[in-house]
Amino acid sequence: MQVTEKGQVTIPKRLREAAGILPGSQVSFALEGGKIIIQKAGMGMGDRRKALRAAAAKVRSSLDAPFRQMDSEAIIAFLRPSDEDHV
Repeated sequence: MQVTEKGQVTIPKRLREAAGILPGSQVSFALEGGKIIIQKAGMGMGDRRKALRAAAAKVRSSLDAPFRQMDSEAIIAFLRPSDEDHV
């Protein structure tokens, strides 16, 4: 991987995904024994929302067609046990 004149590199997609680094994420750098360590900094509200939306999209895409048409309230109602289940 080549470093640009400005000291920039691209973090490979598989590593970004594994570390949960999304566009706009904050990262920190440390030097440990001659190695540069990059780690994701604390999540800001924007990162949390992006991560939650990405997870929700992944779940929604895995659902059968009838469930994809349901909004979140309908899905929650479907998942909650009914009064008959408590008998």
